[in-house]
Amino acid sequence: MDYRPWSKISTMTKVPIKYINHEITDSDILYEDNHLIAVNKRAGDIVQVDETGDESLDDKVKKYIAKKYSKPNGAFLGVVHRLDRPVSGVILFAKTSKALERVNALFKSRDMHKTYYAVVRNRPYPEAGNMVHWLVKNPQKNITKAYDHEVAGSQRAELNYKLVGELNGWYLIEVDPITGRPHQIRVQLSTLGCPIVGDNKYGYPRGSLRKSISLHARKLQFIHPIKKEPVLIIAPVPKDGFWEKFERMM
Repeated sequence: MDYRPWSKISTMTKVPIKYINHEITDSDILYEDNHLIAVNKRAGDIVQVDETGDESLDDKVKKYIAKKYSKPNGAFLGVVHRLDRPVSGVILFAKTSKALERVNALFKSRDMHKTYYAVVRNRPYPEAGNMVHWLVKNPQKNITKAYDHEVAGSQRAELNYKLVGELNGWYLIEVDPITGRPHQIRVQLSTLGCPIVGDNKYGYPRGSLRKSISLHARKLQFIHPIKKEPVLIIAPVPKDGFWEKFERMM
């Protein structure tokens, strides 16, 4: 079966996207040591440079480090994972090549544990479960299709989810992705009949005026690749008058 929430896109309300650029400050930093730095990404930031030409988050973090530690020749920063542009939450960078190599290994071995929260308008059924799909990304249209069986060019995608709260007809879902595929959580929740609020690319009836979708990368848990100590990084939710109502449920 080919799931096609994107087939409705042409009839949906399209919101022109214009993001505000913000410098990185101390208040954006969730964790930092000599090897790693974690940032609470704003919805709208791109992690790496793309065709828009907008300043990327990794460049802004490099500037932050260079200024903080007086590095006139710039700072090394390794990108180890990404979040979609309209998604907020914790993102981790490596400050040394050694840390980059070891954190990449953590992601590859699935020893980097990620927890996301999504707000949807439809109650999921079942309220908790495991989902497996095969995803195919169309890079020209920047959209991913989900299939319930393997097809040519597909990648296996798996996640666990559970309903954790409800507020005035809005439902909060906790998501633990086991794999990390492009747009994975967005398209898999859509196949469940629960498109993420604001995500008109994957079936929500309209885009968000905040230029964001209601998906937040809340936690990263791992064993530090150098110090060999457990690390838990938690990203506060955006202060936008909406997300704060759900934080007590997390």
